[in-house]
Order: sequence, then structure tokens, then C-alpha cells
Amino acid sequence: MNFRYHVEAIGLRTAVWLFRLIPVDTASCLMGFLWRKLAPLNPRHKRALRHLELALPDTSAEERERIVLGMWDNLGRVAAETFHIPELLKQDERFELVADELTAKVIAGEQPIVFVSMHSGNWELCVQPPTRAGISLAGVYQALKNPYADELLRDMRKDLYKAGLYSKGHQTARKLVSIVRGGGIVAIMSDLREVRGIRVPFFGREAYATPVPASLARSCGVPIVAGRVIRKDGVNFQIEGRGITVPQTDDRQADIQAATEEIHRVFEGWIREYPEQWMWIHRKWAGS
Repeated sequence: MNFRYHVEAIGLRTAVWLFRLIPVDTASCLMGFLWRKLAPLNPRHKRALRHLELALPDTSAEERERIVLGMWDNLGRVAAETFHIPELLKQDERFELVADELTAKVIAGEQPIVFVSMHSGNWELCVQPPTRAGISLAGVYQALKNPYADELLRDMRKDLYKAGLYSKGHQTARKLVSIVRGGGIVAIMSDLREVRGIRVPFFGREAYATPVPASLARSCGVPIVAGRVIRKDGVNFQIEGRGITVPQTDDRQADIQAATEEIHRVFEGWIREYPEQWMWIHRKWAGS
């Protein structure tokens, strides 16, 4: 078992080395093209089309095919760009920021928050503005089974999360509370399926959602900022932040439910604007 893990890790490190030799614009374009051509052969292509039809029933079969091909192109680009995260973070000319008042306060270092995002555009780069402003963020991720590959993943993202990258778990939850109460920022991807979580409306159907961001924000008495990345042209992006107020009533569970539903209302509106940039392969909905 350990030998297999070593072989996998060597393969990943070789891929990282090779992709870093290729200029990021070339690597992104090439990988997007390859994924657009090859990914439809994968069973997940049909799953994405099915999810898209359920979420956006007014779209035609041709339009759904176009959207899902665009999704594969975007995912291929993200895969290539991940190897170039350190250099991309420093290239401010590739980024345009759209920030509301709360997001501006966060980037100025004046407001602790819980930051949530979704798998759209190049989501890895959603924290570029606060990172470039010198703010250290803590991130939450799903640890890989292969410890060597997991170490590589953490290393590739170390420039994004200067306050640490923490795997999901009970001990991590306590650490996150400590970070936010100490004036820090925790970033959590919040559009994934969480069967042990709660159910929220999403594109007119019940979907599984994590209550962790809303629970953490409510416990610490801080707002949430929802962020998204829009791929504009090749390896160029628009990043948007939108503040979400978490209710503070006598009913803790109702407050968490309401805030989680609001997060997903924001996500749904954003996805409708750029459906080809969201990851439709997620088994997000109940029964999917």
C-alpha cells in the first residue's frame, strides 16, 4: 500500500514539474482543449447533462451540451492553472475585483469573517485579493487518502492559506472558532454535497448543504462573505465578494438554516449567469 502511494506521489510531483515548465496561458489553453475533447467520454458527462436538465429545464439539449463542454474546458484550465498558483497570485493585472462595502472592509483588514465560495471559474484564486493585501487566511479541505499526495496538495496551496490549511474534523472545528474569534478569516468551499448536513432549496429542488459556515459565523458573531471567480478571457478573472448577514435570534438552528439558504440563493443566481463555469458533476441534490 505504501509503495503504491509513493508511486502515485512521484507521478504527481513529475506532473507538477512538467506543467510548471509550460507558460500558464499555454498550459491552460491546452488542458482546456484536451478536457473538452476527452471528458465527454467519461460517464460524468451524462451526469452533468442530467443535473443541468433538472436545474435548468428550459434549456435545449444543444444548449446543455454546449454548457457542459464549457464546464469541461474550464475544469481543464483550472487543473493546469493550479500548478501555477504562486505566480498567478502576484499577477494583479489578471484580476478585477468587484467588492461591496463589507468585502472592502475585509480586504482592508478591518473585519473578521467566514468566507464561502463555490466551484466556479478558477475557485482556487478566489482569495487572491485579501492574500495580496497581506491578510492571512485559513482554509478547510478534504484530506486525501494518500498522505504523500495530500502533502503535495497542501504544498501547492500554501501561498493561498498563510494561516494554515486544515482537513475536516471535530478538532479542526474548534481551531476554526479560535481563528475567527481572534480576528481571522476562514475560507470554506460551500457548494459541495454534505449528506450529514442540512437540506436547502437549490434550483427549485432540495439539495444537501453544509451548515458549518453559517454555524461558525453565528457562533463567532461575524458576517459571511460569499465569493466567486468569473473567467473572463483565458487566464484572466473577475472576483466578486458579497456580504451575507447571519441572523442572531433565540433559535440557533433556524438562524443556521436561514443563512445557509441565503448562501445558496446567492450561489444559484451566480451559476445562472455563467452556467458553463460551475461544476455540474456534483451530486448536490437529494436523490441525484
